[in-house]
Amino acid sequence: MNRTRNRVVLAVLMPVILFLTACGVNSIPTAEENAKAKWADVQSQYQRRADLIPNLVATVQGYANQERNVLTAVTEARASATRVQVTPEQLTDPAAMQRFAEAQGRLSAAIIPLQRLQENYPELRSNENFMALQSQLEGTENRINVARRDYNAAVQAYNTTIRTFPAVIGARVIYGSQPMTPYQAEESAQHAPTVSFGNGQ
Repeated sequence: MNRTRNRVVLAVLMPVILFLTACGVNSIPTAEENAKAKWADVQSQYQRRADLIPNLVATVQGYANQERNVLTAVTEARASATRVQVTPEQLTDPAAMQRFAEAQGRLSAAIIPLQRLQENYPELRSNENFMALQSQLEGTENRINVARRDYNAAVQAYNTTIRTFPAVIGARVIYGSQPMTPYQAEESAQHAPTVSFGNGQ
């Protein structure tokens, strides 16, 4: 009798379990958490860059006192970039992602003239601190690019999961999932910045 009842319960539960498995009960949160982890990697690399910049600015200040506007622009851009944050809950908000990308883009643009200062100050090239910091900054820029690429791949996988059958059922009925926003460079990133040190500009 117990065996018969167990078989009936199993016969009833198996389709439910299969349905839930097919609807992305596990794959949706897995993909979502992976995308959030990749976003944390992006933020970590941007924080690394923000932490390096004050040291680079301080090193350059001793050599390039007349280039105050370059140093001020970098310092202000860094402050602005560190104020704009995107939490995991905002990954579905394109406006929040746009604000973050714009702030980071302004900082990227401000760093370029700072790195070019060494061309005007040959003795700066021989400063070990400057060269080490610049090397770390360049390495961080590469890490940022890799982290953004990995985040976008994770977002693509998540967005594909919640939009394809049968997981779309679980995404809408169980989780109420929304598509995440991939990281996109701002429009100005498509054009090379102009760097000029003429007349202290």
